[in-house]
Amino acid sequence: MSNKKILALRLSGVMQSWGYNSEYTYRNSGLFPTKSAVLGLCCAAKGLNRGSQEEQEFLETIVDCSMTAIALPRTQTAGEKSWSINVRRIDDFHTVEKTKTAAGKLNPHAVMTYRQYLCDADFLVLLEVDTDIADNLKEKLTDPDWGIWLGRKSCIPSSPVFAGVFSNLDEVSSNLLEGQSLSYFTCQKDVNSWEQGTDTLMDKPIDYAIDKRDRNQRRVKICEAGR
Repeated sequence: MSNKKILALRLSGVMQSWGYNSEYTYRNSGLFPTKSAVLGLCCAAKGLNRGSQEEQEFLETIVDCSMTAIALPRTQTAGEKSWSINVRRIDDFHTVEKTKTAAGKLNPHAVMTYRQYLCDADFLVLLEVDTDIADNLKEKLTDPDWGIWLGRKSCIPSSPVFAGVFSNLDEVSSNLLEGQSLSYFTCQKDVNSWEQGTDTLMDKPIDYAIDKRDRNQRRVKICEAGR
């Protein structure tokens, strides 16, 4: 009998932000949730301090789990009419004071930073994890120790994040996807080899400590709906 379960997370919100190539003043968002953000959300639910030994131990047990992010289509209905809601990227900007220059000196001027968000996105994220990890995260995601967000603290989930624990994809399909298989949706999947993938992200978290955040490469494949 398999000791693995599928932990399902519903990431739905008016605004989401999944940084994948953020540098300095430009903070972009990917079109799918990143593994580093999803596991960071789990760490927050468990109340693990950044850079702590407990966080390190948890990451070691879960970082290599298989992750699939499914883009769920959304529709709006008014009377007899209905239409698809398109996901949009928007840019916001902030001004930050008292930054430092490359030489380490205090910058006398405010710096403008750009931050990107997804609007009206809805995802189902599936993590294949050991049964005991799934059971623990079920409890913590249902009643998190700390607040959990969709990438940034300004991005509040619009529905409960915990969506269930399942034995296989057929159960996920029956309970969460109205009986549709994964091929019906556009999704991003972890792959086991370079040849199987279509993109590489610096997206496997090693350490969330503020002063030494570290990531490893993650190879993924984008699967278009109906293909």
